[in-house]
Amino acid sequence: MSGGHWILVLTLAVAAFSIRLIGLVAGDRIRSSRHAWLLDDLPGLIVVSLVAASLAGQPFQTWVAAAVALAVAVLTNHVIATMCIGVLAYAGLAWAGG
Repeated sequence: MSGGHWILVLTLAVAAFSIRLIGLVAGDRIRSSRHAWLLDDLPGLIVVSLVAASLAGQPFQTWVAAAVALAVAVLTNHVIATMCIGVLAYAGLAWAGG
């Protein structure tokens, strides 16, 4: 490998380390501030944003299956049941729709 390659590898290593270090410092500062409640809700917010982004532009049957999965999640609070029934709802709607 040439010198340019090593500089690139070193630069990327420093960048990766810096991102992790900044995340730790920012997390500690948020944890000790009045915005600490954000860290408690962050995992749920990330999941909701990922689901919402994946539903954008999907056909109606996907939205119906997602609504069924949401209803199961609210009623049972059981992840496996939610996934299984959501997949079954999607498969049933796809089979019925053609």
